[in-house]
Amino acid sequence: MQYDLQGEENMSTIVGMLYGAVKENSERLKSIAEGMSLEEIDYKGPGGHYNSTAQLIKHIMYVDLNWVYRIKGETLPPSLKDEYGPMIDEHNKLPMVRAISLDTLLSKYEVVFNMLKDACSQLTDADLDRIVTFGHENEKQATIRWGLWHMADHNRYHQAHINQLRKWYSEQKAIMNKLG
Repeated sequence: MQYDLQGEENMSTIVGMLYGAVKENSERLKSIAEGMSLEEIDYKGPGGHYNSTAQLIKHIMYVDLNWVYRIKGETLPPSLKDEYGPMIDEHNKLPMVRAISLDTLLSKYEVVFNMLKDACSQLTDADLDRIVTFGHENEKQATIRWGLWHMADHNRYHQAHINQLRKWYSEQKAIMNKLG
């Protein structure tokens, strides 16, 4: 297998390269989560003090969805906010997610990723200089270029958390099997 960061045929060079980074991390996320049972997806680490894989995937999905709409220069519709959000709950934590299968989470993520693909096919390299606002209160500014890079980086960042959860879950299962 050969790795490269290329976009689709209808994408400009730099947009395609940034899209390729997001795409590669999207594929990596799917491979990391492959085969997870519902119990493992909902596992919150030792003592239940961490975000579950389900929470992390939903969070990645919602962050990406918000960036798709920033890239498009449009406001995120309330129906999508309701379906995919919120970003944080009333305690400033990732919202609880339980009993949603990996297939369901990844198929919803695929919908968002396809929206990104469509949005990127509409961009030129010059569009990457456009400034958008982001943050919980839209208090920050960034270029579209940074936003695409952030989508790839943010996804990869949380993949490390998912890998750690998988390790802890496997260790816990091994202990339970020995005891039981």
